[in-house]
Formats: sequence, C-alpha cells, structure tokens
Amino acid sequence: MKTKRMNSAIYFHTLPENLNCAQAVLRGFQKGFDITDREIEEYRAWGGGRAQEGICGALFSAERLLLQAGKPGITEEFNKIAGETHCLEIKAMNFPCIECVRLADELVEKQMK
Repeated sequence: MKTKRMNSAIYFHTLPENLNCAQAVLRGFQKGFDITDREIEEYRAWGGGRAQEGICGALFSAERLLLQAGKPGITEEFNKIAGETHCLEIKAMNFPCIECVRLADELVEKQMK
C-alpha cells in the first residue's frame, strides 16, 4: 500500500530535524524524487535568504525539483501569489516563510500532475 505524500510544510522548523524552507520542500518530495538525507542536509545552506541571488529557499528547491523532472518552473506563479521571489522582500511584506513552503509544495505538486 502506497502512503500519501505529506505536504512539505509539516517538516518546516519541526524537531528533531528543524529543517529550513529549502530542506522542507525537498523532504516533502523525497521519496518521489529519490532525494537522499545527505542532499537534504546540504540544502541547510540555502534557507533563510541564502539561496542563489537571494531567492526564497522554498522556491529554490521547488525549481530544482522541477528542473530534475523536466517540468516547467513555477517562479512566475510563485511571484504572483507571494508578491515577490526574493527572501528579504517576501519577509518585508510579512508573507510568512511557512506559507512560502506551502506555496512551493502546492505548485510543484500541480506541475507534476
């Protein structure tokens, strides 16, 4: 029996792992994309506004997953909903990080259908 995939948001800043936004998105799709625990740990460096060019870590991970799957990216749709793609600007607009994780998760799920 196949278990239902859990939304990435349940992994965000929960103990014992305390995953950041970038890691939480990877963990949410770990089984479907054959992502190792080591890869998830490596993404600790990309949360909190430290992803390339300061983009949101959740968006950064989501784009990586979609690129790997050969699917179109979600940056434009993410921007329309969140109002921005860069972490510091998203935070300045009081759009919570957990919502970025939920949004990235939902958009990846939609692209994978």
